Amino acid sequence: MSDRVAVLKFGGTSVATPEHRALARRRVAEAAQEGYGVVAVVSAMGRAPDPYATDSLLALVDGRARTRNADLLLATGETISAAIFAEELEANGTAAVALTGAQAGIVTDERFGDATIRHVDPEPLRTVLRHGAVPVVAGFQGASESGTVATLGRGGTDLSAVAIGHALDAERIDIYTDVSGVMTADPRRVPDARTIERATLEEVTELAQHGAKVMHYKAAEYARRTQTSYAIRGLATNRGTFVDETVDHHRPVTGVALSGRLTWVRVIRGDIENPTKRMETELEMFRRIAEAAISIDQVTINQAGVAFVVEGERGNDVRRLLGDLNLAVRVREGCAKLSVVGNGMREAPGVIYELTSALAEENVEIIHCTDSNVTISVLVPAADGERAEAAAHRRFRLAVGDPVG
Repeated sequence: MSDRVAVLKFGGTSVATPEHRALARRRVAEAAQEGYGVVAVVSAMGRAPDPYATDSLLALVDGRARTRNADLLLATGETISAAIFAEELEANGTAAVALTGAQAGIVTDERFGDATIRHVDPEPLRTVLRHGAVPVVAGFQGASESGTVATLGRGGTDLSAVAIGHALDAERIDIYTDVSGVMTADPRRVPDARTIERATLEEVTELAQHGAKVMHYKAAEYARRTQTSYAIRGLATNRGTFVDETVDHHRPVTGVALSGRLTWVRVIRGDIENPTKRMETELEMFRRIAEAAISIDQVTINQAGVAFVVEGERGNDVRRLLGDLNLAVRVREGCAKLSVVGNGMREAPGVIYELTSALAEENVEIIHCTDSNVTISVLVPAADGERAEAAAHRRFRLAVGDPVG
């Protein structure tokens, strides 16, 4: 067994066809030739309507997710993928052993459909590696202490790979996908977006949280929390983005992200003048929203009232929840959130000016704005979202051909 371990994750499109699986086998062989003990982590093959894709399996139970029985069903997609990929490795001269998430040592809670990894026992994987074989792990799944299968939520194979890599103290964790790394914007909307060669763990976590699709948010957050470096690479090119703790102080903004179908809510306290009563009313408001399982974002609380954003067209739902609290509730549906992300903005004054100036030049209304040390998010009309994204991308010189840094 090599002391150097590489964890290679292959997504659904990377294992969907014989041609793509051949590329994935090549990546395994290349890592082995470089002296690594290789662990492969695989997603279910393809996307709906492919027969073993997660959504295809979910349709067999009429979309009823988040139950014990549904999780057992959904886990079969990755299990099938692991068995097939391991067999193909064996047929091409590479010893391989397919493992479910549970067999690979992934221990979860029993929050079905969105389980949390409690810990990963690395010994089952080390045993396979010591025998000179490649463990091929079914991603997206684990099992509780009682042995009950639980799935990790959408994009959970990314999380499986990062957690396994952390447990094994892997030298490399490569997340293979159909694009060559993290992009400065979504290239489907911004054609001159380019690959970010290096980004910080915090930056990729923020980009994933705010709408970038290349890395699952829970996986990015797990890596940030455990300070686990990884790379996001294109399966065909083997090029991409290296993600670690190195900060590029020469650039204030690393990338932009856009997410849509949001509702802005503004709550005015009405004639509640007593500070204690105002606080009690606000607490009751947040309690009701939490118990209704409505996730809120971009929260601001000040003397004028409270404002926040919810996903979807939820204006009527929020009004019904808060209708008897002596609050004036204003909602605006049809919004999109544009976020600019960069560790460098901590030391770069004027980023908010540049962003608002770029949007003003495009006559894009800013409905709401929040910021943190590394992210500024503005809410804009959904109809103007793509125009706002392109304007920010131009202003911060993120396009192909623009100087980096």
